[in-house]
Amino acid sequence: MGAITNDWLEPLSAEFKKPYYKKLYDTVKSEYESRQIFPASEDIFNAFEFTPLSEVKAVILGQDPYHNVGQAHGLCFSVKPDVEVPPSLVNIYRELHADLGCDIPNNGYLVKWAKQGVMLLNTVLTVRAHAANSHRGIGWEEFTDAAIKVLNQQDRPIVFILWGRPAQTKKAMLNNPKHLILEAPHPSPLSARRGFFGSKPFSKTNDFLKANGLTPIDWQIENV
Repeated sequence: MGAITNDWLEPLSAEFKKPYYKKLYDTVKSEYESRQIFPASEDIFNAFEFTPLSEVKAVILGQDPYHNVGQAHGLCFSVKPDVEVPPSLVNIYRELHADLGCDIPNNGYLVKWAKQGVMLLNTVLTVRAHAANSHRGIGWEEFTDAAIKVLNQQDRPIVFILWGRPAQTKKAMLNNPKHLILEAPHPSPLSARRGFFGSKPFSKTNDFLKANGLTPIDWQIENV
């Protein structure tokens, strides 16, 4: 199982000592030893590694990792460069094009966003192959809730982008008046037409960052 090595480690260190985390660790270790689990174990904490706490400007909350072979690599909605772009990300790109005029790229690799301070955090960090939500309820939610609380406590403006009901249940933890919360239906083909399209999350995020003296996000993902 991977590890957190940057400035996230100190504020989350108490979690690693709690009984739930010991049980979570043992469960996840056993799962990797006996089943096909995504992402690769060294990629579990990539959302934290690619976006240090001190650099977070925006947070996109996902649910659990993609569960087909080769897709998940530890960032919500993102897939590796040589993998077909999943339907929800197709719709995210469609809204991004309508909102900011960004070209729709030929890949779904969102590391560029993560490295600019967009934390791409799933609330559950592992999944069994071909079994969505199979690691729900084993302890990851408690861990990622702790991370969301750390983000809420930051004394600087952060945008929280909550797509769909599971993400929106986290809104109760976000009570810091410095932050901006953007809510919309999930970008999945099942719900995107209920208000995700036209919600303009990318321009709203950049307008908020600029209004607070911060560099906006370059949302354009390049072709590979």
